[in-house]
Amino acid sequence: MLTPDLQWVIGALAGTLTTLSFIPQVVRSWRRRSVDDLSTSMLIAFSIGVGLWVVYGVMASAGPIIAANVVTLALAGALLAMKWRFR
Repeated sequence: MLTPDLQWVIGALAGTLTTLSFIPQVVRSWRRRSVDDLSTSMLIAFSIGVGLWVVYGVMASAGPIIAANVVTLALAGALLAMKWRFR
């Protein structure tokens, strides 16, 4: 069994890495002014899923889950906004 501190570190690391993975896509899309290669339905479904992770994190009082998914939701929202703006 992992200690609560180690669980928190693993959760924070996992959240940080998965959240950071979205940044290159957001930067690339912004620089190219194009998100044509991204599926709108995938972005919407992903955003809903991430939003539900935020709700779960709040219900479980899990800071790393909340923080990582709030940032990820903002990044996915940025991609959705670019989908609308750059069309």
